[in-house]
Amino acid sequence: MEECAIKLWNWGVTKNVGVTISTIQKAQTVRHVACSLLYCCEPENPTEGTIRKQILMASKTGRTWLDCKNPQMADKYLSLASLEILYSQLMSRGNGTADISSSKEDVEKDLLRILSYQAESAITQGNNKEAVAYIQRCKDMLLRLPKDTAYLSLMCYNFGIDAYNVRKYEDTAFWLQSYDIGKMNMKYGPGSEVLAKALRLLANVYLEWDCEKFAEKAVNAVSLANKLQQLNEMLESEVSLELCLSTVKLLISEKEVLAFEYLKSVCQHFETSPDLGTALVLHIELLLQRGKELLGKQKIEDVITGHCTGKQLTTQALTSLHVLLWDKASKYFEAGSYSEALQWYNYSLSLFKGGQMEPNLAKLQRNRASCFLKLKQLEKAKEAIKEAQRCDPDNIFTQFSVYKVAVQENEAEKSKNPVACEDRLLVSEDAASNLLSLAAQIALEQNGQQETAMKALEILCEHSKDQAQVLVALCLVRLVLSTIEKLSDEIDVSLDVLLPHLKKLQTISHPSHMTVDQRTEEANWFRKIWNLALQCESSPDKMRDFFVLSYQFSQLCPPDRTLLMGQRTCLLMAAAASLELGRKSSHPTQTQTLEHIQICSEVWKTLKASSFPMDPTDSLLLLYEFEARAKLNDPIVEAILESVLELESVEPKMLETMALAMEPPAYFPLLCKKALRVALFLHKKQPQADLAHCKCVHSLIKLSLPSGVSEVEAHVLEEVWNYYEEALSIIAAAPDDFPEMETLWLLTQAWNTGILLYSLAQYPEAEKWCGLAMSFVRHLGSLQESYETQMSGLYSKILDRLDKAKKNVNMKE
Repeated sequence: MEECAIKLWNWGVTKNVGVTISTIQKAQTVRHVACSLLYCCEPENPTEGTIRKQILMASKTGRTWLDCKNPQMADKYLSLASLEILYSQLMSRGNGTADISSSKEDVEKDLLRILSYQAESAITQGNNKEAVAYIQRCKDMLLRLPKDTAYLSLMCYNFGIDAYNVRKYEDTAFWLQSYDIGKMNMKYGPGSEVLAKALRLLANVYLEWDCEKFAEKAVNAVSLANKLQQLNEMLESEVSLELCLSTVKLLISEKEVLAFEYLKSVCQHFETSPDLGTALVLHIELLLQRGKELLGKQKIEDVITGHCTGKQLTTQALTSLHVLLWDKASKYFEAGSYSEALQWYNYSLSLFKGGQMEPNLAKLQRNRASCFLKLKQLEKAKEAIKEAQRCDPDNIFTQFSVYKVAVQENEAEKSKNPVACEDRLLVSEDAASNLLSLAAQIALEQNGQQETAMKALEILCEHSKDQAQVLVALCLVRLVLSTIEKLSDEIDVSLDVLLPHLKKLQTISHPSHMTVDQRTEEANWFRKIWNLALQCESSPDKMRDFFVLSYQFSQLCPPDRTLLMGQRTCLLMAAAASLELGRKSSHPTQTQTLEHIQICSEVWKTLKASSFPMDPTDSLLLLYEFEARAKLNDPIVEAILESVLELESVEPKMLETMALAMEPPAYFPLLCKKALRVALFLHKKQPQADLAHCKCVHSLIKLSLPSGVSEVEAHVLEEVWNYYEEALSIIAAAPDDFPEMETLWLLTQAWNTGILLYSLAQYPEAEKWCGLAMSFVRHLGSLQESYETQMSGLYSKILDRLDKAKKNVNMKE
């Protein structure tokens, strides 16, 4: 049946050559039958070939019914010419992309024709609104089918003529205005003469429709038509291309359609001129300025094709086009549209000759490499950089591009020095500094290559004279350090590298390249390096240095209460770290500590002008100064202790700490004991005193016990005895809380004192002290039994020896 339908169709085609309407109608009847027969025998899953035959026969049958003035029958067959099934079959083919693209374009061409037929049918039936909808769909397709611009434009013009013939002025005005579809693609538009004709008809429509209301529009339409005619006459008078292009530039701001139409005529008129490229570049520029990017790309591709096939642009036009392309690419790159940026750079690359070597080509390849890196296409980036090296190998920016690729590949050897070029005569120092700073940032952010980043920063700090740039670069180091929660050996090394560069920034008090606000902003950021200080608990020297640096940065900021409090904290912490360093090393740091204390005291005086209730700053300053001066054997420590004792509220812990500061080699035993006695007194005054764990009595006994024969004196023994009685009273008050090892220590020291006195033949005193030692045995816990056994025997022997010694003394007397 399908074969019969096709044969019938072909016979009808041969009969459709008559000269009379009746002949055409008869042939159309045959087509009608053949098309209906083909659709009747349609299989369940028709092949692509069958679908194409159906569409062809239905569309041509519909077109012929239109020619026969039968739009209702035309609509029936045009609706049968559905392309959706064919389109879905094409998309399901798989990987035949080239074939699919070609077939899709054919389908879209057929669809545009069918839609235009349906619009014509709607106009014939007086359904203007439906026709507008069909034409709008066609207009949307023109971007993909630019060669149909003239066809669709003339169709709108014809619709306007039809509407005008029946005096439908509103519809006429709409279709004549829609005629400017031609501006969508000037190359394939209908031409300025036809446009002028349409404008004059539009002016008549306005005048006939409502002369008073539309008079201005009519005048504008006539004026535009006349200008078109004048512009065409200008071309015929053989004016220069330069004058024509100047005219286009004047027209574009007010009469965009006219400007583009005239530019099209100019390009046609000067088609053989060697300066035609100037007009083409202007056309591209105007399209891009007005957001007509797709049309601009089509024009660019045409120019590239012509340039590569003999119609070469002049040097000036070529340079202008490169500038346009690079500007567009850079805007897309800044917006993060790297694929789009690459497309514009590739347009520029197409205009370079193969094997050409010049700096601009190297720059272009570097830009392309940057796009590839952003798109994670490393191999293509390497190819672009290789070309840049071929064209301009010693350029600092080429080497920087090599560095970026090396960072991506983690090739440490290439990344060691991102700026190895020695010949910097053509490169500003600021450019080199900016690249070094950026090199560090790339190393940190992309691959976490801390060592490489630090290397770049070291070089920057060493060579850059721009102090603001140094500040920005050093901020990058913080990016690494802030991500690390705990210190490690590697972090310790990083801090060692960082500290010298931070110290270098002490010279930025009045940087010439920074405003006050910039300096304040940067200094406030760097004040936060005290966070690094807090990570250096095991390294008091680093802790001190970071706190001092934080204070120094704060001096660059306008003083206020918050800032002064920060300065006080930094200086107190620096003093504490300096004291700790002095305790752990043989290098004296007390003088530095006193400097920090002195500056902190000045800051604190300013702060104390406002209320600071219960603030420990005064106590801490006195405590730190006392320890520093004690280590320096400065006699002023006595006056400092008196100042502490005069404070309204003194903590026992503070006095105990001061006593520890007076231990050897800073030996002030009398002051030390004074502080401990006051501390013990203050402990006793507390509502819930924990004397069992108080170290004051222990320290007093330790300081007062005779360490040798020369120190055994009655008043010394009496003083120590009093402290022992204090200890016994504390044990008696809380026997279960008193530490057993502390009891053993007291017992041992008392026993050893008794033995010392025995060796000096001071028998009564010896008996007294040994008896004191025995009184502590009953307070031992688990050790009581063993010590009681041992000491009872020894004590009995000592008593026997003491008794014999007393008898010998009496006999001698």
